[in-house]
Amino acid sequence: MSFYAWGCTTFLLYIKQPPSTASTSGDAYEPEWAEYKIKETNLFTVDQYQQIGFFPNEKAFALRYQTAGMLDTVLRQGVLGEDDTGEESPKNLKLPSRQPSIVCENCLYSLEKDMRARAFHIMDPKGITEMLLIFLEERGGAVHIPSSFDSSKDNTNMLVPFVGKWKGHSITKRSGVYGATIAEADTIVVLQIDDEDQLIQDITSTSSGGDVITNVQWAGTLSNNLIKFNGGFQVTLLPGGMYMGCPSHIAKHVAESNPFHLEFCWLESPRKRQRLVRTYDVEGLVVSSTTYFYETKL
Repeated sequence: MSFYAWGCTTFLLYIKQPPSTASTSGDAYEPEWAEYKIKETNLFTVDQYQQIGFFPNEKAFALRYQTAGMLDTVLRQGVLGEDDTGEESPKNLKLPSRQPSIVCENCLYSLEKDMRARAFHIMDPKGITEMLLIFLEERGGAVHIPSSFDSSKDNTNMLVPFVGKWKGHSITKRSGVYGATIAEADTIVVLQIDDEDQLIQDITSTSSGGDVITNVQWAGTLSNNLIKFNGGFQVTLLPGGMYMGCPSHIAKHVAESNPFHLEFCWLESPRKRQRLVRTYDVEGLVVSSTTYFYETKL
């Protein structure tokens, strides 16, 4: 189980280390905690390196790791259990490349239990999705890795819970480089399946005064567990009422000077869900905003 502690100028991550695979069966093992610096800042660089969007009341955060080194410490050493022997635990789990272009972690806290879900988007150096990871953690318990689904099965049932009209509220926090502002809005999301089995999604955001801030319509198709929307955005349906969304080709968005976003959704009960959306600027370098959504099904 890992948790974050916030100091004045440094974010620290504390990870309980797994037992070494080199130990013998009779050895007594005492868990150890290791400390890792996420990003060290000062008064001159704090705006430039604000990489975390934190929502304390909702216990949610979106964190972008700037270096592949953080991927090593967070995933390989702290979670996956690698040690000096070079062996890996759990076995048969594919590891991401040593030099990914973007690693983004979204974390949502359960509305019903004392647990949380952490979702990692990992993009390769070419800007294409290399890996999606989900970790379910109980307080004081072990880290759980959901079993993968059989892509040969009909995944329509994984889509059904998300179909319908969702009404909610969003909180958007923009990073210091963009003014460190906070904006709130009311949201309505409608996902429907038309007569040609095409997915139509309408997203509307309005201010407290009733003015429409954004109104976007997407059309897409479902193939196995993957939804491909027009405009190059795709959604991967996952077990446990979750999905993760990202561009199918980030490098293309950057080349065309278009911003892009990464999304994680957790639907724990039939009528309540949470979403985190992490938005990147046109260069894919500076995090512009993080938005938290709480929505109920009408």
